[in-house]
Amino acid sequence: MSPTQAILIRLTRLTDTSLIVHWFTQDHGLVKAVAKGARRPNSQFAGKLDLFFGGEIAFARAPRGELHSLREVAIHSWREGLRRDYSATLLAAYFCQLLELAVEPEHPDPPLFDLLRRALDHVADHPPSLRALRHFESELSRMLGINHDSAPPETCLQNALGNLPANRRLLVEQLQ
Repeated sequence: MSPTQAILIRLTRLTDTSLIVHWFTQDHGLVKAVAKGARRPNSQFAGKLDLFFGGEIAFARAPRGELHSLREVAIHSWREGLRRDYSATLLAAYFCQLLELAVEPEHPDPPLFDLLRRALDHVADHPPSLRALRHFESELSRMLGINHDSAPPETCLQNALGNLPANRRLLVEQLQ
């Protein structure tokens, strides 16, 4: 098993009882894992799998492929503040979507993990703002080595990644 600090960035239904859980981890980067039985009321994962939750996970690596098996979850950060305000939820989702576009699966990048953790904690504790969005984009473009003095960070990110998440325009309008 591979224990690591992780932030839950996406949930997808796999079967009537199981989920595919996307984690951004400190030690393994972007990891996808099956949480078998997670949708059952008496599951060991009950109450532990929700967007933006952070804590320690352990997973068993798949012999082939990138869909591992989630074994244990211990949540330390629920980030309740992200659920109190729709704009905060949208901003947090944008951070996760943008990061997911920017990284390769299972490529560890502790500074990017720290950037996401700090960004989610900030939005959980403070009102969502255009300044927070722009700061995240600026730091991400700087860390990826794609920032240019003559172009805004969102342009650098769009040029490097092909597209920005579709909800960015609506989010910018809401935050102004």
